[in-house]
Amino acid sequence: MKRILLTNDDGVYSTGIRAAYKSVSDLGDVTVVAPSVQKSGVGRGISIFEPLRISLANMDGIRAYAVGGTPTDAVILGIFAVMKKMPDLVLSGFNVGENVSTDTVTTSGTIGAALEAASYGIPALAASIQVLDEGEKFDDPRNYTYNFDTGIKIVNRIARNVIKHGLPPGVDLLNINIPRHATVDTEIEITRLARKIFVTDVEERHDPRGRPYYWISGELIRDAEEGTDVRAVMKKGHISITPLSLDSTARVDFKEINALL
Repeated sequence: MKRILLTNDDGVYSTGIRAAYKSVSDLGDVTVVAPSVQKSGVGRGISIFEPLRISLANMDGIRAYAVGGTPTDAVILGIFAVMKKMPDLVLSGFNVGENVSTDTVTTSGTIGAALEAASYGIPALAASIQVLDEGEKFDDPRNYTYNFDTGIKIVNRIARNVIKHGLPPGVDLLNINIPRHATVDTEIEITRLARKIFVTDVEERHDPRGRPYYWISGELIRDAEEGTDVRAVMKKGHISITPLSLDSTARVDFKEINALL
């Protein structure tokens, strides 16, 4: 039987991870190891200066393991402390909120967990659901109400094929983004990363003592070049599948870099 490790960054009790479990439960033996609390935005952060603890959790009657750390920590402990063997697939998600463009791919804990799995040569999937109200990303993910049926069917189909055939050479993980109103008939696009999804802003405020503090904020970019994940999801309402690689080396003639030296 195939071994599947399931994780996320919204926490072990989120509705998204329960839906993700349904998407792969018929494909093998699923082990759930996820952060004990919300850990969005930590990227591929890893806890190397403090010990980590694992607690048992009940996920709708399913035995799960809650890690007091980051999504990357959850993957590491899931493989080396809980499963004690390499899984055949790692699924990270469903994230509440789309993970599109270089902005989110480099900061998302959902993607970070999948990258960690990929670093061991394990085929990995990261799955996210678009939100129409940005505030939903900051609500309690345990109470997020959404019909995940389309996402479950799409991820099941992809996971089944990845387990059977593996990922193409040079592809370490697939980043799956599903629009809020997608159906099984929604068009699927194979996309590349857009450059940005946020117009970054910093808002300065003052505490009661007059000292400044800051909120990092910004407006969403809802369109980008044709062929990008942002355009597919945000503008066209298509399902976006972006193949990602751990190798971030720029594809450039190295002579151009020598000229800078």
